[in-house]
Amino acid sequence: MKTNWTTRDIPSQQGRRVLITGANSGIGFHTALELARQGAEIILPARSLAKSEDAIARIRAEVPNAKLIAETLDLADLSSVHAFAARIVLRFPGQSLDLLINNAGVMAIPQREITPDGYERQFATNYLGPFALTALLYNSIRQQLGSRIVIVSSTASKFGKIDFSNLQSERRYSPMWQCYAQSKLADSIFALELQRRLTAINSPIITTAAHPGYAITNLQTSGPGEGSFMMNLMSMVLKPILSHDALHGALPTLYAAVDPNAQPSGYYGPNGFQELKGNPAPAKIAPAAQDPIVAAKLWAVSEQLTGVPFNIHA
Repeated sequence: MKTNWTTRDIPSQQGRRVLITGANSGIGFHTALELARQGAEIILPARSLAKSEDAIARIRAEVPNAKLIAETLDLADLSSVHAFAARIVLRFPGQSLDLLINNAGVMAIPQREITPDGYERQFATNYLGPFALTALLYNSIRQQLGSRIVIVSSTASKFGKIDFSNLQSERRYSPMWQCYAQSKLADSIFALELQRRLTAINSPIITTAAHPGYAITNLQTSGPGEGSFMMNLMSMVLKPILSHDALHGALPTLYAAVDPNAQPSGYYGPNGFQELKGNPAPAKIAPAAQDPIVAAKLWAVSEQLTGVPFNIHA
């Protein structure tokens, strides 16, 4: 692949409809902005309509004719996921989506929190919500070449372990390296297993994944983990030399989403030291993400926890 891939390499997105979760800030915002520049129609759900509309206003300040749709979605609340998906299916019936980017997430919440469904908030927001959303919108994705599902993971996934006896961190809660890492490992597992199932039915839809490296976004600057010793230490030591901004952090997601050379099951991240910053390149997939037996079990457990069956069919 090209070693210095930038936003100039994004092909035209005219006529394509894109749904990006978490597009009101950070890498999601820059992903939406750059796709809007290339003509995509973008659905931008956020946890409040005000946040979605604010993002739309900021995009239109740079792309006045951008085709943007405000929506509300709280991935930590399965009733919100169902309601949002139902609205999308009603407004855009049939196969109507070209690209679904599961980007939204939370990181390193200091104290264990429980969602309305009784699940740990990081696992629910980062994994269970996106799993359910993808399942509910699968029939809305066009069965044609170019259609993609993109899942944003993290380098933290390589530190994760899927502990089926402690998925909700009720027995042990360590905000970053146990809980967050487990949720992002689950995302990586989901991406690979979803592609296995798409390949099995010869679907033209492909699944790719990406991570932003060490991108300075609201996860670090205003997220719930702010003020923790580890986050402050990382910021002091790494930020000046090993981080990049949200726009550069969005490049791997953009590559995974639109570049013709992105591969099924491809995982992309920055090409610099330890994949912390740089231009998009193939990233190292955590070995723990590649076990199909664990993946099949996690899929079944996810269907049970969300109450959403996810049957892949042409």
